[in-house]
Amino acid sequence: MTYAPIIKEIGRGAKGARDLDAAQAEHLFGDILDGKVPDLELGAIVISLRIKSESRDELLGFKRAIDARCPQVAVPPGPRCVILPTYNGARRQANLMPLVAMLLAREGVPVLIQGRHDFESRVSPFELLAAHDIHPALGVGEAHRTLTERRIACLRLDELLPGMDRLLSLRLRLGVRGSGHTMAKLIDPCAGRSVRVVAVTHPEYLERMHEFLVADGGRALLMRGTEGEAYANPRRRPAMQVFRDGVAELAWPAEEGGAPPLESVPDAPAVTENAALIRAMLAGEVAVPQPVRDQVAALVRLAKED
Repeated sequence: MTYAPIIKEIGRGAKGARDLDAAQAEHLFGDILDGKVPDLELGAIVISLRIKSESRDELLGFKRAIDARCPQVAVPPGPRCVILPTYNGARRQANLMPLVAMLLAREGVPVLIQGRHDFESRVSPFELLAAHDIHPALGVGEAHRTLTERRIACLRLDELLPGMDRLLSLRLRLGVRGSGHTMAKLIDPCAGRSVRVVAVTHPEYLERMHEFLVADGGRALLMRGTEGEAYANPRRRPAMQVFRDGVAELAWPAEEGGAPPLESVPDAPAVTENAALIRAMLAGEVAVPQPVRDQVAALVRLAKED
């Protein structure tokens, strides 16, 4: 594949660039995941897409390329598997993503956590998960066994989709995120038996992801994440939209007003304090914040419905 004509189309700036169609996008992203694009051209493509932003058809094409290369984890009989992406880690607040996973497992819903971490300024979610004895599986077979036995499994991106892991590692060289960070949160290792949690950081991506999830199908929950992680902000519930085979529905409206700190949920991003807070919530010693309860309830419904 020749990349100069593509860069010419997408690299003309935010106003002059043209979108790729889904087939072109699939071919291009497939080459990126397969490591076929030379470094110079790859850098130009990543930056061009960041400036232009991705169209719905480009996102769909990128997703098809991912689906063709992503190994699948067999889901045990019963509810669908909730896919929780983790790509940020805690910065100021306690990270309650593991709490969401463990509350779902209590309800009999399997959970697969997938992601990577390379932020020196944030607390690694994998260290927090390890404090709860949740460790990355070595391959999809082990992930399936862990889902069957414990209802929670974890896969690092380098184990799940090495080409995507290489793409995301460019952030450290380029200084900015790219389309790979958007697509990584849409990876589906349990296609047809999954409920994806799509947690966006910037408000403008809510509309873009809404259009994508309607076109892509499957089941999903879309909301603004907390510090980039896939749990509802305990200080103020974000709007939560659920998707069933291309049909969107508002599960919970956004709470209005500010988001003041909660006395019962201290700002404790360090692993030891964060893990202790989650254990206290699981034990009933500290109340689970209502926005987190609402998120879990919506995911349980999506996972257990026919």
